Amino acid sequence: MVFMISKFIQSLRKKRQWTQDYLAQALNMSRPTYMQIEQGERDITVTEAKTLAELFGISLTDFLDEKENLTKISVTKDDKGDGAEKQEIRISIPQKNLKKFKEVLLYILEKVGAKPNVGETVLYKLLYFIDFDYYEKYEEQLIGATYIKNHFGPTPCEFVKVMEEMKKNDEVEEIKSRYFKYDQKKYLPRKRPNLSMFSAREKELIDNVLTRLSDKSANELKDYSHDDVPWITAKEGKKIDYEAVFYRTDAYSVRTYSDDL
Repeated sequence: MVFMISKFIQSLRKKRQWTQDYLAQALNMSRPTYMQIEQGERDITVTEAKTLAELFGISLTDFLDEKENLTKISVTKDDKGDGAEKQEIRISIPQKNLKKFKEVLLYILEKVGAKPNVGETVLYKLLYFIDFDYYEKYEEQLIGATYIKNHFGPTPCEFVKVMEEMKKNDEVEEIKSRYFKYDQKKYLPRKRPNLSMFSAREKELIDNVLTRLSDKSANELKDYSHDDVPWITAKEGKKIDYEAVFYRTDAYSVRTYSDDL
């Protein structure tokens, strides 16, 4: 059984700003062969469809029906503090983490977004270490985003949709720039983060990650993330397991473990 959904696959790839080489590698095929899929010259098998669906973070059924599997969520928005109105957002992220994801992004951008090295790729890695460090230290999720093993490092699946919503609401501004010889996509905050969303230990951990890592370049963070056990144990193009943080090496662990446990 084969399926022909070339335009949908191409659209999903471009939204995530992934290369054809990356998806070709995830499917264990050459780039010319993958290009035939996007050009409608080659069907995909059930196995390939399952791989792509998991990679894009949607169900196989919705993938084959060419649906992005967005969850309709109602959140309370209170911009002025004098009243609340219901706003519906279509986004593939649990409701309990939607506000936290946005506020963490705003906080990161306020603190380090103006640094010349902090583009979209660096943001991906900062979010990864914030999420995984917090989970290791407290056994709770801070943001709870889904990260996949991408050639360039951990990639949060929800980032594109969350950022699109924030741009639409004029919460962030997207800027095209260059960092040395590389094109760079930067984001600058247009509103202050709501610090009441963070507990003291959440803010402390975020600040710790930003202090340790926010001066590193995208390539440095890519290489750094590639030596972290959750990354090492994940399969290419697959989700990175939060539970793997409990097997980190001393160089990456942020938790003190008792020898008698």
